[in-house]
Amino acid sequence: MIRKKAIIFGVTGQDGYYLTKLLLKKNYIVHGIKRRSSSVPTNRISSFLNQKNFKIHYGDLTDTSSIYNIIKIVKPDEIYNLAAQSHVGVSFYTPIFTANVNAIGVLAILEAIRTIKKEIKFYQAGTSEMFGKTKEKFQSEKTVFNPQSPYGAAKVFAHQITQNYRDAYKIFASNGILFNHESHLRGDNFVTKKIVSSLTRIKNGKQKKLVLGNLYSKRDWGHAADYVEAIYKILQQKKPDDFVIATGRDCTIKEFVNKTAKIINLGIKWRGNGLNEIATDKNGKTIISIDKKYFRPLEVDYLKGNAAKAKKILKWKSKISLEDLIKEMVQNEPK
Repeated sequence: MIRKKAIIFGVTGQDGYYLTKLLLKKNYIVHGIKRRSSSVPTNRISSFLNQKNFKIHYGDLTDTSSIYNIIKIVKPDEIYNLAAQSHVGVSFYTPIFTANVNAIGVLAILEAIRTIKKEIKFYQAGTSEMFGKTKEKFQSEKTVFNPQSPYGAAKVFAHQITQNYRDAYKIFASNGILFNHESHLRGDNFVTKKIVSSLTRIKNGKQKKLVLGNLYSKRDWGHAADYVEAIYKILQQKKPDDFVIATGRDCTIKEFVNKTAKIINLGIKWRGNGLNEIATDKNGKTIISIDKKYFRPLEVDYLKGNAAKAKKILKWKSKISLEDLIKEMVQNEPK
């Protein structure tokens, strides 16, 4: 039996870990791409480093030659692009870098596939942030994009250029429009990880206060382990296509805080409004406050996905509840 070969761009991230684990279990040979200058450590994938079916290559989505050379050498069956400048807030401060990685980097991969081996299947990781400001109660594959950040705008380009290469060159190129998905492996600069880590530290007397931005942003949160199963299934279809991957449930930042506090048995009480809203502990001490610096220049207040197409065609649905996700994140916090 000939083993399939897969390249994963963004292998050191949360999704890279879960996808690598899944593909190795399915007997793939996995080639992970890591930036040599990456500030992201390889601790997430350390358990794979000594496995014979896992290989690390140095490459960068801003370096077209490195992308081309890796694909030419490996000649994979599948390429999963999970790499990105993935922080929405940061994209306002580094818009050109964000565009180079999240948009032009994707074009470089597609060009390499076109010129090296058109039979390679390609997966592009999209995001619910592409929908941005929307009036639709549920966002689906038919919802019009209206991004509200350089991150979202760059991802729209990546999504549409993937469709363009699929149609123009008959490449098996598919998009996954993934809504927020978390795990204990989430980076510290993401709000869910920040909330869980900070409240746990406050509970243990190791931190005094948590400072947040917009408490009333609503997001559709799932578990990364569930979502990478959908990613894999997308490339196993007979025809390339685009799929929304979501739970169909929404939750505000404030509700996420309340759920986390309940799980760790940290009693909190809210009072005030707007920038003056705070949460206090049982002693009346302020442990959560709001700071305008954590608001984005353009806020996206509401995102909730309709994954009916994925459910029907991929036979996929979210399995892990938000409460169980938070419990897992809490259990993996340092004691």
